[in-house]
Amino acid sequence: MDLSVREAARLLSVFEASVYRWIKDGSLPAYRVGNQYRLNRVELQEWAATRGHRVSPVIFASNGASGSVTEALGRGGIHRGVGGTTRAEVLEMVTRLPEVPETDRELLHDLVLASESPAPPYLCIGRGIALPHPRAPLVSTVREPRLMLCFLESSVDFGAFDGEPVRTLFLLLSPSVHAHLHLLARLAYALHDDVLRQVLGPKQTAEAILDRIGIVERGGAQP
Repeated sequence: MDLSVREAARLLSVFEASVYRWIKDGSLPAYRVGNQYRLNRVELQEWAATRGHRVSPVIFASNGASGSVTEALGRGGIHRGVGGTTRAEVLEMVTRLPEVPETDRELLHDLVLASESPAPPYLCIGRGIALPHPRAPLVSTVREPRLMLCFLESSVDFGAFDGEPVRTLFLLLSPSVHAHLHLLARLAYALHDDVLRQVLGPKQTAEAILDRIGIVERGGAQP
């Protein structure tokens, strides 16, 4: 669904003038339809996530999907000590996790390591967090969304906007593109919570991480 400048401003919680300024300086993707600008909802989510900009939770309802980050992470699990000293090595290791269905591994590998893509196949959310996210989200053989949280053995440069190397990486598998975009929006929103960012560490228990995500998703925090 295409968004008007007014709708985009509402989702970003900014004035319309700010959206126009970002469009005109070329930082925010937009399309001219007649005498009006239109924005793609997916590109807006990606743009906001890579710049650390919080998107209004209204976008969750607008996506028309159900499911929570807490439930998806419960299915995908938390993985510690993931190896690799380069982006390619880390992404290779992540696509080989036991929670990734064997039928999806080769396709996922090709998508997240695609070198010909004009944009990197991952989102760097900042503060040491990245999310492999192909431009054409993988429709997996999983029946329900599955989110894997990976703590890396070594910090790796992913070219994040804040210059910080990545220590924490999420991998999202979904049964449909719709479900993928819904969970991506919820995850990006939750990761603006300062307490959650502090809890996200290899020494924290799975219960502590899941509990904090649940609090944020229920609206008990102010990201």
